[in-house]
Amino acid sequence: MNKFLKATNDGRIFSATFVKKDGTIRTMNCRRKVTKGVTGKGLAFKPSDKGLMVVFDMANDGFRMINLNTLIEAKVNGQIFKFSI
Repeated sequence: MNKFLKATNDGRIFSATFVKKDGTIRTMNCRRKVTKGVTGKGLAFKPSDKGLMVVFDMANDGFRMINLNTLIEAKVNGQIFKFSI
């Protein structure tokens, strides 16, 4: 998991396949470290405390959260990371 987090920390676009809260599987093209639309107010909680990662969804043009506990696969810069749920 640490290699994946380090690989995505530079703001590159990556794809992630994960199980959503409602049980469906989703693949998303996203990136981290996006500042577009950030107001500075912040969140009411720390996402990492709940096993979440904040990303910017490239297709829907908005911020989303990925549950790292339900992450199935991610592709970063041509490298594929597979995770067990």
